[in-house]
Amino acid sequence: MTQPNLAPVPELYVSAESAQKLKAEAAQMLSWDLTPRQICDLELLMNGGFHPLKGFLTEADYNCVLEDMRLSWGGLWPMPVTLDVSEAFAETVEPGQDIALRDQEGVILAILSVTDKWTPDKSREAEAVYGADDLAHPAVNYLHHSAGAVYLGGPVTGLQQPTHYDFRARRDSPNELRAHFRKMGWRRIVAFQTRNPLHRAHQELTFRAAREAQANLLIHPVVGMTKPGDVDHFTRVRCYEAVLDKYPHATTHLSLLNLAMRMAGPREAVWHGIIRRNHGLTHMIVGRDHAGPGKNSKGEDFYGPYDAQELFRRHQDEIGIEMVDFKHMVYVQERAQYEPADEINGDVTVLNISGTELRRRLREGLEIPEWFSFPEVVTQLRRTSPPRSKQGFTVFFTGLSGSGKSTIANALMVKLMEMGGRPVTLLDGDVVRKHLSSELGFSKEHRDVNIRRIGYVASEITKNAGIAICAPIAPYAATRRAVREMIEDYGAFIEVHVATSVEECERRDRKGLYKLAREGKIKEFTGISDPYEEPLNPELRIQTEGFDVDYAAHQVLLKLESMGLIGAE
Repeated sequence: MTQPNLAPVPELYVSAESAQKLKAEAAQMLSWDLTPRQICDLELLMNGGFHPLKGFLTEADYNCVLEDMRLSWGGLWPMPVTLDVSEAFAETVEPGQDIALRDQEGVILAILSVTDKWTPDKSREAEAVYGADDLAHPAVNYLHHSAGAVYLGGPVTGLQQPTHYDFRARRDSPNELRAHFRKMGWRRIVAFQTRNPLHRAHQELTFRAAREAQANLLIHPVVGMTKPGDVDHFTRVRCYEAVLDKYPHATTHLSLLNLAMRMAGPREAVWHGIIRRNHGLTHMIVGRDHAGPGKNSKGEDFYGPYDAQELFRRHQDEIGIEMVDFKHMVYVQERAQYEPADEINGDVTVLNISGTELRRRLREGLEIPEWFSFPEVVTQLRRTSPPRSKQGFTVFFTGLSGSGKSTIANALMVKLMEMGGRPVTLLDGDVVRKHLSSELGFSKEHRDVNIRRIGYVASEITKNAGIAICAPIAPYAATRRAVREMIEDYGAFIEVHVATSVEECERRDRKGLYKLAREGKIKEFTGISDPYEEPLNPELRIQTEGFDVDYAAHQVLLKLESMGLIGAE
């Protein structure tokens, strides 16, 4: 009799023949183009990674998950998996209707039979799932500023899995992993969940966990959406592959998990456990502050260091997978080895390098000692993270109309071009409006679209080691944050608030725009009839009253120099 963890898990796919017929029918249906996060969710729904879910949560299931971490029939499930859509699209859909779910190239992946449609209370969801309605939490920010306003629920019929062009040999569905374990004769398998590169401490941790559980090891990194600012998954997978031969081949396997993380701490740990059970695992390493998002808006950790382990332990039997406690490993210099921090006795020298310190050393081209990481990993990280003076970056000016943004931006561009070394592009608000956003008006929605377009272009420039200088008004804090997250995946983002008062901007106004706005002849004018949300913590705040343009541009240069972005070659 096959062990439960090795028997096939139910999938939501229909046969190839049925899929062909349903695709022809689905081509005539109303369709929704899935976001990257929704594609991750749909893939794990269809391949059994989210078993026992049979589709996106209904309203009843959603409410039970929020309140009790359970589905309406009582099964343990800690995370809302919903299909969020725009209000405009929701108006065209009614329960009882089937809609086609397409990827971003328009390929039909599945059919959703809509049973529920509702408008959620997102603040309630944030409090219940993430513990606080705090925009410093990346998932809460996503919930309020990226997710659609309306949720659809209902069963999913899977037609085909999403296509992945990268690392295809490393991607296993739950049933493919279970088949691999059966073939290898593995009965006990411990999962190492990670969204970071593997260093020597991780290797020692995984060795100890496998010995403790008397189990084989599955290195199971997340390659879907993780936390903004994380090392991209292409680099991370190259790092994993570079050190795979440091592990015993017969007892270790590397497989990639296309999961969109929510960074929900304790609830996420339980969720990860259920997902790993579905992939055939019997044990899982649960870390200190597992899936924690960092600091809240008060500068405190969102979750306690062991909250995730405690919640996992409470539900361990129902999850169906055994927890292996994460040991915080530190390097003991005298013994030249890694040991658990809580087991070290005596007067010894303990060495450690934090993630922040590692990023600083990479940024500044400093040595990374071999006791900390493998040379093969450091080589891969240096390919992706050259010294800061070689990386692209974006300087993002924001301020009222007439504050001096464009003038300072032009002066900065000339100074950077004079220095040479990297291409410099100025994305001025008026010029972008003319060439990139000529069809847009000045409503809040159109302003957001315009700023996101600027952010996208700047992110591409930054990704390719250029310098982007942006000078829009950008009145809304949420949109500026979205642009920051877009760019910080590739390089530094320097927000410069040109903090000129409304009175001074009016005095300088050569076009007479403020006068027309006060007379009501220009609607939705920032600073008069539409709000300007001042940046709370910009990298630089410049006062232009009483100072000339050259001085202001020089302040930006000094800031760039202090950040290591420019300097003597």
